[in-house]
Amino acid sequence: MKFKFELASCVLLVFIFGCETNDSDADGSPDLAGGATTVFVSGSNAYSTPSPNLSGIGIEQHADGDAAFEQIFVTAPAGVNGGLGPVFNNTSCINCHVRDGRGLPFVEGSTGSLLFRLSIPGSDEHGGPVGIDGFGGQLQVRSVEGFIAEGNVTVNYTEIDSLYPDGNPYSLLQPAYTVTQTYTNLPSNFLLSPRFARSVFGLGLLEAISESDILDLADENDTDQDGISGRPNYVWDIVNQKNSLGRFGWKANQPNLLQQNATAYQQDMGITSYVHPLENSFGQTNNDTLPDDPEIDSLTIAAVTFYTQTLGVPAPRNQNDQSVREGKKLFEQALCQNCHVAPFRTNNLNGVPEVSNQVIYPYTDMLLHDMGEGLADNRSDFLANGREWRTPPLWGIGLSEVVNGHTYFLHDGRARNIEEAILWHGGEAQESVSIFKHLTKEQRSALLQFINSL
Repeated sequence: MKFKFELASCVLLVFIFGCETNDSDADGSPDLAGGATTVFVSGSNAYSTPSPNLSGIGIEQHADGDAAFEQIFVTAPAGVNGGLGPVFNNTSCINCHVRDGRGLPFVEGSTGSLLFRLSIPGSDEHGGPVGIDGFGGQLQVRSVEGFIAEGNVTVNYTEIDSLYPDGNPYSLLQPAYTVTQTYTNLPSNFLLSPRFARSVFGLGLLEAISESDILDLADENDTDQDGISGRPNYVWDIVNQKNSLGRFGWKANQPNLLQQNATAYQQDMGITSYVHPLENSFGQTNNDTLPDDPEIDSLTIAAVTFYTQTLGVPAPRNQNDQSVREGKKLFEQALCQNCHVAPFRTNNLNGVPEVSNQVIYPYTDMLLHDMGEGLADNRSDFLANGREWRTPPLWGIGLSEVVNGHTYFLHDGRARNIEEAILWHGGEAQESVSIFKHLTKEQRSALLQFINSL
């Protein structure tokens, strides 16, 4: 009943807000950030509300995926949801993507929802990172009884104090990671990259953006000399056995949501599927020998994929507020929109008409950008080098505290709020940061209010 009520409310609000839209772009409106998938929910369920344009069958598929997303896996053998591990990072999807939003920050004694990618220099046969013997491509910090976790990580933060040109202070947290308690030795040249769990709403819309529209924004050699390059990542598509445009992950290292989800099952929980039929610890001394692979079927992968494709996008708020409108102008003057792009018109996504042919406002160009030495992980991932990250979408960002109870951002959660996230930008974004710093305190506040309104 609650589910039906929420959908009815969304439809009503779409009608109401549809009468008040402004600044329309090609049959779309910034007030409808997710097109017809937009939801007008600004509470703790803002990221967890299904798209209001789902059909009856679509609602059933979405609910099946929702249930699978929340399944907690246990040690095999088990009658239900067995197969966890033997080494793993978490026991369910929802435990990392809390309320379909961001993960938990790093806290003393726990890595929260941070994952740590591992590799050694070089490229594998498909151009991807080279996994480490005994560890693979990700450090699993937990294990089931009778097995040994691969290791752990500690972090120490250094507070960096500084001043804006107008004399107002700010500070940033510089993290330093140390791998500890490894069950076997790591090579001396290992590379480590922390990755913070991200929100999962609106992903179907991003998957439906045409490749040509993304490539039209690329300017790898900066031919327009605006200081912004932007280039696509091309990564290995396991199912189709070919290189494809990377769309998902902090470095756009996954081509589609099916592979993104299947990889998370395998790497994060040790759950095998037809996409990844081998355990994450295959070939290691801490691997099990159970003949139970694959541990989930193709229907489960399909259900979770559909779920992540059809979560609605929260509508922006307070768009007529004077400070927000002033902040939008400053956002553009600071050249933020050169990477945080809106709008797009989505293409057809096979089997998901709900996200097809929608005008959306995600504020991302889906491309890789050099973000400077301060954010560099110095670890390549297919075509992404150690300084490059994919532009994250900004839609819904202002609801992070309401949904997840914190405002930690960037790939490792080091930024305690949006202001710090901006100040960490470097590389291609250095000019934008300089403009931001030279704004007055009131102007910086207005710009932040605009981002928080998205």
